[in-house]
Amino acid sequence: MKVLVTGGAGFIGSNIVDAFVKAGHSVSVVDNLSSGNIKNVSPIADFFKADITHIPKIKQLFAKGKFDVVCHHAAQIDVRKSIADPAFDAQVNILGTLNILENAKNYGVKKIIFASSGGTIYGECGKQAPDETATGRPISPYGIAKHSIEFYLRYYSLIHGMRYTVLRYANVYGPRQDPHGEAGVVAIFSQKMLGGEKLTIFGDGKQTRDYVFVGDVVRANVSALTKGHNEIINIGTGVLTSVNGLFHSMARITHYDHKPQYKPARAGELLKSFLNYQKAKKILGWEPKVTLGSGLKQTIDYFSGK
Repeated sequence: MKVLVTGGAGFIGSNIVDAFVKAGHSVSVVDNLSSGNIKNVSPIADFFKADITHIPKIKQLFAKGKFDVVCHHAAQIDVRKSIADPAFDAQVNILGTLNILENAKNYGVKKIIFASSGGTIYGECGKQAPDETATGRPISPYGIAKHSIEFYLRYYSLIHGMRYTVLRYANVYGPRQDPHGEAGVVAIFSQKMLGGEKLTIFGDGKQTRDYVFVGDVVRANVSALTKGHNEIINIGTGVLTSVNGLFHSMARITHYDHKPQYKPARAGELLKSFLNYQKAKKILGWEPKVTLGSGLKQTIDYFSGK
C-alpha cells in the first residue's frame, strides 16, 4: 500500500511511519519541520519538506505520489497558540487540512486516517468516560478545528466516496515527544527530572488525564489502514491519572528529590479528561497494552539515552 503520513517527522507521526515501513508499505512523509525532526524519519521512507498550506507543493506531491491512504497528523498542535491566534490555527488546521483533502479527492486517495483529539473535543468529563456518541463541546480554537474536520471528512465520504477513520486520541506520551511543547507533560517532566531541575505544576495538580502510550496509538493507526471505515473512534485507556500522581510515579523512577512548584492554573485547562475505548476494541480489535508504569519507564529511558 502507498501511504502518505503528514507530520511524519513529528512525535506521533514518525512512530507511525516506522510501523508502516515495518509492515512493508511504501511510505512517504511530508513535514515542514516546524516541530518535527528529520532525525525521526525512517531512512526507508521518502521525505518531502513542505507546509500543508502550500497549494502548489502539495498538489505536486499528490500528483507524483499516487497514494492509497493518507494518515494525516500534520497540525498546529499548541492549544495556547490557538487561543492567542485563532486565525493562524484555522489556517493550518482547517485550510491546510482542506488542501490535503482536496488533493486526496483529486488524485484518487481511497482513505484518510485523521488524528483528532478526544480531550479537546469532549471538553470537561463527568463520572463516566465519554464514548463517541457524546456531544462535542470544544472550548479552544484547536478543538473546534479538529471537530470541524470530522464534519468535512463526512462530507468527502458522502459526496466523493472517500473513506475515512477519525482517531480521537487521549493524552499521548512516549519516546520522541517534544519536551519543549505545551502538551507533553511526560516529556517535560522526564527532561527536568533527569536534569535535576525544578519543575512547575499549573493548578493544584489534582486535574486528571488519560495517558495513552504512543506505541498503542501506532497500533490503532495500523489497524485503521484496513478497518473502521467511516467511523469516529476513541483511542485512550479509560484510566484517570492526576498530574500529582504522574509526578510521584516519575519521581520514583528517576529518583528525583525536588518538590514541584505550583503556579495558577492556565486559562481553559480541563480538570478531568478520559476516554471510553470500547468501540476501538469492537471495530479495530484494539485495546491499550502498555501500562502507565511501563510506558513511563520506556519514555524516561529514551530521554536518558538508554
